[in-house]
Amino acid sequence: MALPPKPWPVGIAEQMEPLVRRVLAPNGSAWTYTGTQSFLVGDGRGLAVIDPGPDDPAHLDALLRAIGPAPVVAICCTHTHRDHSPAAAPLAAATGAPVIGCAPLRASGGGEVTDAPFDLDYTPDRVLADGEALAGPGWTLIAIATPGHASNHLCFALEGTGVLFTGDHVMGWATSVVAPPDGDMADYLASLERLHDRDDRIYYPAHGPAVTRPRQLVRGMIGHRRQREGQIVRLLGQAPADLPGLVQQMYRGLAPALVGAAGQSVLAHLLDLERRGLVSRSGPSWTIAP
Repeated sequence: MALPPKPWPVGIAEQMEPLVRRVLAPNGSAWTYTGTQSFLVGDGRGLAVIDPGPDDPAHLDALLRAIGPAPVVAICCTHTHRDHSPAAAPLAAATGAPVIGCAPLRASGGGEVTDAPFDLDYTPDRVLADGEALAGPGWTLIAIATPGHASNHLCFALEGTGVLFTGDHVMGWATSVVAPPDGDMADYLASLERLHDRDDRIYYPAHGPAVTRPRQLVRGMIGHRRQREGQIVRLLGQAPADLPGLVQQMYRGLAPALVGAAGQSVLAHLLDLERRGLVSRSGPSWTIAP
């Protein structure tokens, strides 16, 4: 999806519907589209802030302006990539609100995961289990476990409204990167199937526009991943290949900045196919399993 024309609404609290406002962080990039979108749920009686975003003073100030005198009931993170959760700590310090949401996560070996390293400082006051509720005045959020993009990823359903806050699991501008070792393609597809079985009216993702036909989009995303899986099997059936060779064949003309992300998702497919006994590897080379 092409970027919308500037100026983007950075730092502006946009009313999406009666209980939902959106504030865009100034961290637009090839990975984040126009930037990370934080959501304020509720009204002057009490708010939840979903995905407070990067540790950026300008974004924190914008959130505090949008919050105004309203009490903050909770600060909720969908997952702990560094463009989503680091602002939780300074926002909690400024408002006194607890951090409630996804579990903390530690990067394997302290490494990076494609677009963003883990936020190793994230320390929630309460972790929500799948299906657990968080209530405020006039609203209730239900945690929906959706591992895949990140193993600790949660979506949040706004009960009684048909609204689902999808973080990075389903975005409004591109498919999510699934980056091993924490990202897992089998988990990602199972989580997509779970969302497809729901009857949500609208998705508010952390990146990109609202999704007004969610089941159609999710069905297309599942089909896209299955198509990529089939493409890998066909290519390896023709000849063994290493990961860079597969990416080159599968993503012709891809912008150089996105090659690494494509490689991570291809690797996630390969690892899933390997677990299922469909492909095997010898050193850097992959082939169809005997």
